[in-house]
Amino acid sequence: MKIILKDDIPVYQRARRLSLPEKQEVNKQIQEWLEQGIIRRSSSEYASPIVLVKKKDNTTRLCVDYRKVNRKLVKDRFPLPLIDDVLDKLQDEKIYTTLDLKNGFFHVAVDEESRKFTSFVVPDGQYEFNKVPFGLSTSPSVFQRYVYSIFRHLMNKGIVITYMDDLIIPSEDEVEGLEKLKVVLEVASIYGLEIKFKKCQFLKRNVEFLGHVVENGTIRPSPAKTLAVKRFPVPTNVKRVQSFLGLTSYFRKFIPEYSKIAKPLSDLLRKDHPFTMGQDQIGAFEKLKDLLTRSPVLTIFKQGRTTELHTDASKYGYGAVLLQAAEDGKLHPIHYMSKKTSLAEEKYSSYELEVLAVVEALKKFRIYLLGNKFKIVTDCSAFEKTMEKKDLVTRVARWVLLLEEFDYEITHRPGDRMKHVDALSRYPVMMIGDDTITARLKKAQLEDENICSLKQLLNSNESQEYFIRNEILYKFVGGRELIIAPSDMQTELVKLAHEKGHFSAAKTEEVVKQEFFIPNLDNLTRKVIANCVPCILSNKKCGRREGYLNPIPFKNNKR
Repeated sequence: MKIILKDDIPVYQRARRLSLPEKQEVNKQIQEWLEQGIIRRSSSEYASPIVLVKKKDNTTRLCVDYRKVNRKLVKDRFPLPLIDDVLDKLQDEKIYTTLDLKNGFFHVAVDEESRKFTSFVVPDGQYEFNKVPFGLSTSPSVFQRYVYSIFRHLMNKGIVITYMDDLIIPSEDEVEGLEKLKVVLEVASIYGLEIKFKKCQFLKRNVEFLGHVVENGTIRPSPAKTLAVKRFPVPTNVKRVQSFLGLTSYFRKFIPEYSKIAKPLSDLLRKDHPFTMGQDQIGAFEKLKDLLTRSPVLTIFKQGRTTELHTDASKYGYGAVLLQAAEDGKLHPIHYMSKKTSLAEEKYSSYELEVLAVVEALKKFRIYLLGNKFKIVTDCSAFEKTMEKKDLVTRVARWVLLLEEFDYEITHRPGDRMKHVDALSRYPVMMIGDDTITARLKKAQLEDENICSLKQLLNSNESQEYFIRNEILYKFVGGRELIIAPSDMQTELVKLAHEKGHFSAAKTEEVVKQEFFIPNLDNLTRKVIANCVPCILSNKKCGRREGYLNPIPFKNNKR
C-alpha cells in the first residue's frame, strides 16, 4: 500500500494517558505485533494517538485514531464493478454459494516510504506499521484490490465473482458447486484469507446477494429493502397518523394524486373529525405503503450518482433512508431501514442514539456506500463535532473508527425537515426482523397441529383470510398481515412485547397486534403481566407501613 498525502505538513499528537491495566494490555498487544512483524519501532515526525476499544466479548482491541491523517489522505478509489453487471453473470446458474471474508489487512504490506505516516504513540514509545492498519480510510480499498488480484484468474474462468469482501460461486448443480468451492477455498487458504462462516450460505437455490434475491436464474430486489415500510403499524391515534403522513409526503412528488389518496388519513388530523380507522382510512394507508415500495418511488442503486443517507433516532428505535438522484434529477429512495432499540440501547443519550443510527445504517447499506462519496443528513447538530473530539467514550470511539472507512460529508437539517425518517425511528419494526425468532416460528408452526391443518386446507382451497409466505402462515386482520403465533410461542411473544418497556396490558396488546395473531390475547396478556417480577416490584406499595390492630385494654377503675 502506498500512502499519498495532500500536503507535507506533519501531523503529530501526544500519547493519551492510560490506566495501569490499560498500559499492561497495550504493552501485551504491541509485543505480539512486534514478534509477528506487523509493526516496528519508529522515529517518524508523524504520530497518531491510540484508542482502546472494548469488543462484545469484553476483550480489548488496540486501535489507532487516524482521523487527522485521514483528512490529508488522497483517496484510493478502487473501481468497483457495476452491481447490475455482477448480477447479470448469475442468471444462467441454479446453485449458489456465498462467502464473507474478514478484513485481512495484515496480509498486505505498507510501502517502505509510506510507513512513517502510519506511526502511532503510546506512553512507552512510538511505532509504525509494516502491514496495512485498521483505521486508515484507504485500508478497505487496498484490501479490495488485494482480494481482486487473488481471485482474478478464477473470475476470468467464471468460478467466482467478487464484490468488495463478498464472494459468490454460481454453478449449474451441487456437484459443480462443490468443485468450485474447493478451488476457491484452496486459493483463500494459500493467501491466508479468513472467512466468516456464520455469514456464509452453501449450495443454495435461493440466496441474497448485493441487495437482491437470486433464485433459479431469476433476480429480484430483496424484500428487506421495503420491510420497514411494509410493516409500518396501522396508526391508532392522531400522532401516529401525522408521523406516517410525514414519511409519505416526503415522496409525494413521485406519487400521482397523492393528496386525493391520502385524504381519508389527512382528514383524521382535523379537530372537527372523529378519529376512526375505517375501511377508507385503512385502504389509503395500505395503498400509500404499496406506492412507497415500488417504482417510480423506489429505484435501483447506480454508482456515481448523487447519494444521501438520511437518519434519525429516538429511544424507541432508529431509522434510515438511502436516497439517490435518479434520471429526473430528484432524490428517490433506494432502501428503507427501521430497527427497535434494545433494552441497553434505550438507556443511551440522544446523541449516542443518533450516532448509533448512522453506524447501523452504514453497516446495512455498506455494499452501496463503500467506495462512493455520499452525504449523511441528520437532525443532530452534535454529530458533526464527533469527528473533532479528542476523548471519546469507548462505545462512540468504536463507532467512529467504523465511520473512517467511508468517504462522506455531514449535513445538519432541522427535525421538521426529517419527518420521513422520524416515522421509521419512532415506530420501528418490532421482533420478526430477528432471524432467530423467524426460524423458531417456522419450526413451531410445523409442530402446531391446528396450524398444520390450516396449511393443508390452504394447499387445496384458496382463502381470503389466510395465506402462506416463506413457509409461515399469516392471517388478514383489519387490513394487516399478521403471523399466526404457534401455541408453544404465544406466551413468549407476549413477554417479549411487554418487556420492551414493561407496558400496560392495553399497550402490550397493541405492540403484539402489530405483527401477531393470538386468540384470547387479552387474557394471556393480563396473565403475563401479573407474573412479571419487575412490574410486581415497581408496583409494590411504599410509604409508612400500616400497623396491626390491637385491642385496647379496658381498665376498670373502682372508686
